[in-house]
Amino acid sequence: MTPSRLSLPPRDRHEGHRVSTPLELLFDLASVIAIAAAAGGLHHAISEGHAIEGVVGFGMTFFAIWWAWMNYTWFASAYDNGKAWFRVVTMIIILGALILAAGIPSLMEGKSFLLLWSGFVVMRMGQVTLWLSAARGDPQRRTTGLRYAAGILLAQLYWSLFLFTVPMSNALFVPGFLIGMLLELSVPVVAEHGRNTPWHRHHIIERYGLMTIIVLGECMLAVANAFRSTGGVFSITSPLLHIALSGAAITFAMWWAYFTREEHIATEDHRRSFVWGYGHAVLFAAVAAVGAGIAVLVDVITRKASISLRAADIAVAIPLALYFATLWVVRDRFLTGDWRRHCLLVGALAILVIGLAMPLTLELMTAAAVVSAALRGNARGLSASG
Repeated sequence: MTPSRLSLPPRDRHEGHRVSTPLELLFDLASVIAIAAAAGGLHHAISEGHAIEGVVGFGMTFFAIWWAWMNYTWFASAYDNGKAWFRVVTMIIILGALILAAGIPSLMEGKSFLLLWSGFVVMRMGQVTLWLSAARGDPQRRTTGLRYAAGILLAQLYWSLFLFTVPMSNALFVPGFLIGMLLELSVPVVAEHGRNTPWHRHHIIERYGLMTIIVLGECMLAVANAFRSTGGVFSITSPLLHIALSGAAITFAMWWAYFTREEHIATEDHRRSFVWGYGHAVLFAAVAAVGAGIAVLVDVITRKASISLRAADIAVAIPLALYFATLWVVRDRFLTGDWRRHCLLVGALAILVIGLAMPLTLELMTAAAVVSAALRGNARGLSASG
């Protein structure tokens, strides 16, 4: 294999009709398996009365999943040339995602991080390989590619030293993990300083939209399980039927609020793209957590949980409010226009208040989510501002 075949030249960031490739969709399929494992772990932890431990474990695992997905997604938007070399390295990264997914239950149970760490290392080393190929194929951004490769290697060195010297039971484990997260998040900020990679705006918007649909699948799965738990008896007084219908309405409202006529990234402004790209980590995690919360409600009604119905309602309210608030932060607050640009933020506050302080929680939360999404969806004529 000649050196030229190992290089990845940049793509035109203004090319027309740029869409996701079958290889990217295959990568997404591996990611959804990992996300399902993380959401399942959160669901069981909350149902068993270990919400804090579950949230911490979910946050750690979801960060690893999202971070590897995000890094690959933006890289592919700038350098995917569809050649054999790129495909082979991508498949190695996908293999790492499957190993990572296999290790999530063990970490969520507080047993071992080794399998998850191994999968993450495979994914990140594959990403280093891609960045070195980009540095070879894009002389104008050679420094950027080398910064990325060096930064990822430095972060993996930190993870290896930290994870094998600080036990999960140690009080320093969570602070040390947060330091590792900050180190990882700083790599693109430093690497992109001076000359940005040629990512494609419309392609990135589509990729994030597809990931939103993937995590919404966790909510749909929980709704389907609620319908199944009714045993086919659709009584108007059945709490399981109420959960299923409310969960479906909430899922549709989240979709409606996200997919509007306005573009998510109106410009290629560097700071704006970082806010949007990084902010979606919270948005994606919130959607998956809503699905876990709906599953917890089903467990409570079917007497498989050790927590109260009130606690289960809160497990839906907090991530649902976080979803709407985050969507406002990454998109709607940059819009100019009438009062409807703030309706998602108002809806988030209403959902949070309802979830924490009012009876008939699920039905009222559902109404607040549907109204907020409907108002936002009808907010035509808003214009984006950089």
